[in-house]
Amino acid sequence: MSMFFMMLQYSRFSGFLVAQVHSDSHHGSLYSRPFIESFEETPMLVAVLTYMGYGILTIFGYLRDFLRHWKIERCHIAREREVQKDFVPLYQDFENFYTRNLYMRIRDNWNRPICSVPGAKMDLMERASHDYNWTFEYTGRVVQDVINLGSYNYLGFAENTGPCADSAAEVTMKYGVGVASTRQETGNLDRHEEMEKLVAKFLGVESAMAFGMGFATNSMNIPALAGKGCLILSDELNHASLVLGARLSGSIIRVFKHNNMQSLEKLLREAIVHGQPRTHRPWKKILIVVEGIYSMEGSIVHLPEVIALKKHYRAYLYLDEAHSIGALGPRGRGVVDYFGLDPCDVDVMMGTFTKSFGAAGGYIAGKRELIEYLRSHSHSAVYATSMSPPVVEQIITSMKCIMGEDGTAIGRERVRQLAENTVYFRKRLREMGFIIYGNNDSPVIPMMLYMPAKIGAFGREMLKRNIGVVVVGFPATPIIESRARFCISAAHTKDMLNRVNNYFDYLNCNKLSGVSAKYNSRVSWLITRLVHPPSFCQSFPVCSLLA
Repeated sequence: MSMFFMMLQYSRFSGFLVAQVHSDSHHGSLYSRPFIESFEETPMLVAVLTYMGYGILTIFGYLRDFLRHWKIERCHIAREREVQKDFVPLYQDFENFYTRNLYMRIRDNWNRPICSVPGAKMDLMERASHDYNWTFEYTGRVVQDVINLGSYNYLGFAENTGPCADSAAEVTMKYGVGVASTRQETGNLDRHEEMEKLVAKFLGVESAMAFGMGFATNSMNIPALAGKGCLILSDELNHASLVLGARLSGSIIRVFKHNNMQSLEKLLREAIVHGQPRTHRPWKKILIVVEGIYSMEGSIVHLPEVIALKKHYRAYLYLDEAHSIGALGPRGRGVVDYFGLDPCDVDVMMGTFTKSFGAAGGYIAGKRELIEYLRSHSHSAVYATSMSPPVVEQIITSMKCIMGEDGTAIGRERVRQLAENTVYFRKRLREMGFIIYGNNDSPVIPMMLYMPAKIGAFGREMLKRNIGVVVVGFPATPIIESRARFCISAAHTKDMLNRVNNYFDYLNCNKLSGVSAKYNSRVSWLITRLVHPPSFCQSFPVCSLLA
């Protein structure tokens, strides 16, 4: 099975790892071009200092709990209410320790209310807290024209003007906002059927069906596809909706290392050799579950190899294209289009309309028999209310635009602009010395911050400069791998991206800011040399490890 594995060229420099897929006589049929992704193990000193930071926060947390117990600390919300002191506790006190003493310190970086279209720029409602972020009150001020690097608005279709908005408004006047029924009763509109036919055509498959919620598309359909006696092989970084769906199915679940084909093949071999636990009977079904773009890592699935393994071992493949559909490929048709593969090689194609299409909901696509089966066996199809007509129209109009069926080249231009913005922004961040995760072509760009204090500091400093970013920490990431995650859009201009990069550089070179994230400028030089021709290489200023 060695022919199914990519040849990796590893370059280690201060813990940095670059993997490049080569096309040779054995692998040319799998990859038609270099496939470059970059990750770096947390530097030892940074890991030690990060653990020390968590240790200090834990000590102060216990001190604050002691002060709360004796009613010395002013914030009383963190204590149990007196009227409930004799109730059975809903949770153990220690289980809420992280929320009380660590999360609350930086809670103001999440759930920020916006009051505009979440396009390339947005307006935020300013909040203030007087009790250590336990509660917020609005100041009445609106922070306008904030550059939006947090929304999944990959192709810029989150807008309130233009053909999509006009069509949605027109359909609303005809059909109303809600349907008030399921598809199996009186909620099956002609627009629903037109949308599903268009989705199937867009993906190049026989049939498709749509659902009103992207999360439920995974969590409610996987149980209809697998059950007892089945084996699900899941990537360790799969989305929570995939994990929940696998658990609800009642199948046996085995997890393979992220994008590691050796790990996946090992599990496939063991499954075929040993069969089910205790009885050793053959598995009724083996389902491989992967994502197109992994939303916290920015990595792209090694789909050609997954398909090769799937065919060799006669397993089924479930592909979640929530982040990749519309955002990858020369035609914007996802990771299958990106690699130039046959859509028929993927048994179950899943995606969402919430990101590249600026709408809501999700879809399942594949063979006609699969879709007809799901129409009667999926809980999300049988019991859920139909999709709202204006949302359906948004999907139809944006998808036709991407396909060029609107008679313009706007859709193709947006796909091209997104790819250009992605490569440019990643290149600039690396040149400045930041540690960036993921694939060169992924519009999801994680920038490593590592330390918990920098999560809050980075998010606040960016907002002061009218830049809205998403910061992520434990438990959404490993405890020493806190990061900022940027989502690039075709609606971003080069001027916006340059402005953001300039502020990043200023904050990280200014020790007073407390958010330095340039952990290894030598690594940045190596990445640039591997990814770009030598003419692009240059030396970079050495910045301090810590603020």
